[in-house]
Amino acid sequence: MQIPEGKKVYFLSDFHLGAPDYPTSLVREKRIVHFLDSIRQDAAMILVVGDLFDFWFEYRSVVPKGFVRILGKLAEIADEGIPIHFFVGNHDMWMSGYFEKELGIAVHHQPVYYHFGQTSFLVGHGDGLGHGDHGYKLLKKIFRNPICQWLFGLIPPHIGISLANYFSKRSRIMTGTTEDQFLGEDKEWLVHYCRTILKQQPIDFFVFGHRHLPIDYALSPTSRYINLGDWVRYNSYAVFDGQHLELKNHPA
Repeated sequence: MQIPEGKKVYFLSDFHLGAPDYPTSLVREKRIVHFLDSIRQDAAMILVVGDLFDFWFEYRSVVPKGFVRILGKLAEIADEGIPIHFFVGNHDMWMSGYFEKELGIAVHHQPVYYHFGQTSFLVGHGDGLGHGDHGYKLLKKIFRNPICQWLFGLIPPHIGISLANYFSKRSRIMTGTTEDQFLGEDKEWLVHYCRTILKQQPIDFFVFGHRHLPIDYALSPTSRYINLGDWVRYNSYAVFDGQHLELKNHPA
């Protein structure tokens, strides 16, 4: 993709709408909608890199109640011809066609390679990548298994969604146990993953979410790992203007 002059590519992730409660989430949702309005004039593409919701499951004819502002705004922007790409996260991996059909948004379940001009990117949510965390990787396989999703879909929505929200409250974003500092290269699993990929092919920018901490880390003189942080504490995002990628914060 060639970025038109004056246009930019925006990356943002980890809104966790629905957490920790409705009033707090609503304030955050309105802030994000305002941000989306502010970038629509110069956006060539918008990539939402996972965990838009704290929980999302698409039943055959039911989707979770709420979030009409963010869903309407994304549909409005997509209707204007601005491509929006969504990467499922560990909190909203149960996507089954609603975003594509109703909102006109491309949905990705795995990291995707992009070329914007001469600059290469690898973009994904970041969960389950790299070595270690075998317990979560097993759980992720179960959650993404079509049979398991079909069985969960048999549970009445008011029970299934209530059950999922209960377990969501035990997550790190709800309990405040997110790591709030860079742990060093040897303990940052996404850094290890990036270095593994770099052994196979050159990538200019690796862009992930999930970590909840804004990170701009030089992997080499020609490659950087960017973590987008979140909109719970940082209101952080990245923007690429065709030449430079910058990690920024939106005023609260």
